[in-house]
This record gives sequence, C-alpha cells and structure tokens, in this order.
Amino acid sequence: MTREPCQDAPPQPTTSAPGAVDRVPADPARLGGFANGAAQRSQITQVDAGRVGAVVVAAAAPGAPAAEPRRRPPGPSRGIGVRPRRPSMGGGIPAQGRELGTQGRQTVRRLLEAGLIEFDVKGFNIVRVDDVVRRAKTSHGTFYLYFANKDDLFRTLLLDALHDMELITDDFPVVTSNEAGRAALRRWIERFTDTYSAHGTVIRVLSQADVVGEEVYGDGLRMLFRLSEAIAQGMTAARRLSDPPGSGTDDHAELTALACLMMLERVNYLISADVRLPRDEMIDRLSAIIYAAFHAP
Repeated sequence: MTREPCQDAPPQPTTSAPGAVDRVPADPARLGGFANGAAQRSQITQVDAGRVGAVVVAAAAPGAPAAEPRRRPPGPSRGIGVRPRRPSMGGGIPAQGRELGTQGRQTVRRLLEAGLIEFDVKGFNIVRVDDVVRRAKTSHGTFYLYFANKDDLFRTLLLDALHDMELITDDFPVVTSNEAGRAALRRWIERFTDTYSAHGTVIRVLSQADVVGEEVYGDGLRMLFRLSEAIAQGMTAARRLSDPPGSGTDDHAELTALACLMMLERVNYLISADVRLPRDEMIDRLSAIIYAAFHAP
C-alpha cells in the first residue's frame, strides 16, 4: 500500500480557509473498473459457487406483479426532515471516537472533495497530501486532524461507495416472468447506473490492483460477490416456483449472474469515463439481455 513521503509529517494545525472546489473531467485513458480489478486480483480469491450462490426461494407466483424491493430501515437522523449523515462525514482514523461539529464536518467534506478530484485527475499513486491540502485551501495540520494519510482519505471515500452499493444490493427485486418483472429490473439497473456514476472515481481507483491494499480491495470484492448473489436470487426466485423439480432452472445461476454483473459494470465504466453512449438506450439493452439470460423460453 502506498504511503505518504516523510516530508508530509504533520505540522502544527493552522486555521483553514474555505475555498471553492473545481470539478475536472475524468481522463478515460487511465480508467478501469471492478471487472479489470477482479481479473488482476484473481489470485486473492476464487469464486466459490456455494458462497456466491445459495439461491433463496421467494414467495412470488408466476404471472404475479414483481415484488417490491426490500427496503432498509432508514438510518438515524438528527431531526425531522434531516437526511442521515454520510458514513464519510465522520472523517478518517484520527477523527474516530470524537464527535465532529459543523465546522469539522465541513472541513472533512472539503478535504474529501479535493482528494476525489486529485485522484481522478492524477491517479492514486501520483497524488500527495500536498496536492489535497492545496486544492482544499487548507493546511497539512488540518488534514492530519481528520485523516492519517492519503490511504486513509481514500478508505473514507470508499465508505460512501460501499454504503450506496449495499443499499442497491439489498433492493434487488424478485424479477417475475412478466412485464412487471421487466420493469422492476430496468428500474434497478437505472439505480445501479446512477450509483456507479456517483462513485465512479473511487471504483476506478479500487480496481487498480497494484495501488490499493489487500484489505481495501477485499472490501470491494466482497461487495461484488454479494451483488452477484443478489442478482442470482432475484432473477431465479419466481421461476423456481413455476418450473418442475429437476428442470435445471437454477443450474449455473450464480455464474450467469456474475457474467451479467461484469457486463453491467463494463458498460457503466464506459459511461462514467465519458464515452458517448446513449444512457437510456444502454439501460434498455442491459435490462433485456439480463432478463433473457434468466427468463429465456
């Protein structure tokens, strides 16, 4: 795992001044995704069908409307109408165990936004704490009040990406063999596309096997397998009830789900890398292909 150079040792904190953050477009030449990362890190783990699969039978009758997605209970809020705080707003390792005030959370947000842009523009290996504090218009001392180093800052950004991916994983619907099932699948793929786009830079850094540490990469890989498992469950649950025993409906369902997820990830990688693909049409095509993979006559 990359560490900060010795000249980035924490000096005394100084007062930070808020500054605007400029958004910079991504460079498609150096972008990658989970699919590339999975191939590069194949030595870490192998797909265990028993772990990825174990399809759960859901109570959905053939021809019935698609089941509503499973909804996670809302997280704690600090008042009526106040959205739950993002996981990253607690800061990194130095900030753990203490309650951050409004100014502290604003500083964390500014540093995270600056780090995200720097990772996108320069790549994880090139970025230094100097670059982050310069863009955030703050000091090294302020940075080290909230983050141990740039690796810690990236792990904090990853918390939000994993949190949002977990939400859509838990919301994958039971896809019935009718138009309602098709519509439910398309809505979910649209949500996946929005979530991927929101965290595209973090996912691309995570895919770089020679950059991030084993523990950090493992978090992303475990989420990938959970998502594959959810697809296998939702796509096969309704059909298992209608097909006779021994019909082979679920044969290789986990591998089919993993293949579909890799296709879904690759298309979203291209979209997030500013390749000019028609977003809505690609969502339509992806929905049709994934639906057919499990519900072909």
